Amino acid sequence: MRRRRSQPVDVPEFPEDVEWLNVDRPLSLRGLRGKVVLVNFWTSCCINCMHVIPELNALMCDYAPEFVAIGVHAAKCSAERDRERLRAAIQRHEITYPVLNDRDMRVWDAWQINAWPTSILIGPDGRLIARRTGESVGATLEESIRAEIQSVTRSGRADRTAISCRDERASMRDRPLSFPAGILADDRAERLFISDTNNNRVVAADFDGEVIEVVGTGRGGFEDGAFDEARLHHPLGLALDGHVLYVADRHNHAIRAVDFEQQTVRTIAGVGHVAFAPIEPGNAMKRALNSPWDLEIVHHRLYVTMAGAHQIWRLDLRSGEIEPYAGAGSPGLVDGSRGHAMLAQPSGLASDGVRLFFTDAGSSSIRWVYLPPGSQLGTRVGQGLFEYGDRDGPARRALLQFPLGLEHHAGDLYVADTYNNKIKRLTSRISEIETMLGTGTAGCEDGHAATFNEPRDLSCAGGRLWIADTNNHAIRVAPIEGGPVSTLHLHPLGRLD
Repeated sequence: MRRRRSQPVDVPEFPEDVEWLNVDRPLSLRGLRGKVVLVNFWTSCCINCMHVIPELNALMCDYAPEFVAIGVHAAKCSAERDRERLRAAIQRHEITYPVLNDRDMRVWDAWQINAWPTSILIGPDGRLIARRTGESVGATLEESIRAEIQSVTRSGRADRTAISCRDERASMRDRPLSFPAGILADDRAERLFISDTNNNRVVAADFDGEVIEVVGTGRGGFEDGAFDEARLHHPLGLALDGHVLYVADRHNHAIRAVDFEQQTVRTIAGVGHVAFAPIEPGNAMKRALNSPWDLEIVHHRLYVTMAGAHQIWRLDLRSGEIEPYAGAGSPGLVDGSRGHAMLAQPSGLASDGVRLFFTDAGSSSIRWVYLPPGSQLGTRVGQGLFEYGDRDGPARRALLQFPLGLEHHAGDLYVADTYNNKIKRLTSRISEIETMLGTGTAGCEDGHAATFNEPRDLSCAGGRLWIADTNNHAIRVAPIEGGPVSTLHLHPLGRLD
């Protein structure tokens, strides 16, 4: 994702007065002489940046202490500049390396960066070795890292002192859920399905919070099998068809089918790793996917927001064939025919049976595309890749900030306006956005003046909104016609150990 044009320059020193996280003390390039240093510029809302994080974690595991990765967080959205939000992002993305909070983009400007993610490789003597924009950091830079370490080791100037890290995840309290980011309420059977994202499992409970089933061992991985043997990795969006629950298994870049009659999990799309090249249509079991985020079933077809590909895809549940449905494959906010329109990190999905509605998180927008035989794609709310805010009113003027979850109910759209810590409604009758829940301040207060902390999904059933309040590690509940917000307490807790 590009921001502004510039030319590469020599790397300057980090400012002395910036915030650092995940490390015990501020770092300097001067103090890291003798190590190979990879500086990665990222923003926590960018899907391409999310793909780089596990690569950097792996490089740290393989090459420390002679190597250190440093994340420079240069926020795209204003909400991301906050230290506590950044700490939560480090915990949620399981980052193991030091992170600098470049809240005023001083480092970004001094280093003349123009796109997220950008990686700068610096040698043990402080010279710039390589500059790369985009993903595949390990594939493109690992050979250089290895060669520089071998060279400095032979010279006797290698610094093998370990960086004294402070894992921000150590401060997290034990809770039944960890960053739940997907929820689906089944009105017919009065069941809830919760993507317990950072616990790498799906929890099924009744509307009173009684846990019915736990799907997955809780250890991240990519294995099919019985509920207590299968392994998921950061599951997100959910779709239900009878006794089968479909799961967008984002870190595995796969779609899993959870059969509650057979008590099994099986993969129906994806091969377990990200598709860096454009995805070709064909047999879903043989196609690498790119961060599937949310799911919606219409007429035996599973529609998938493929956030990393900036597209919506369609999987035929009968034939097993998968194909692109909407989006040209490059980020943007351009309407038109669904094959030529440009999307930006599509996330939440909903449908009225005629259209698919989706949150286009990268452009802070709500958009729609006709189901077959229609072919047009348009925008209800949103003005551009860098236009965001918190403004209610007529849809054409309203502003959101990185909305993720979406639900269609009684003709209206309900939106998890994630970075604004609010739940909003887009009314179909007068096409206006209004705040339903949340003051805008991050918090976890119940009642009529409830507060939320990055709600990421929501579902409607039983006259209530069920909300995955991600950074509060909680499920919140509110009457859809108005009333106080409460927190759902899951029990028995033993089933969630």
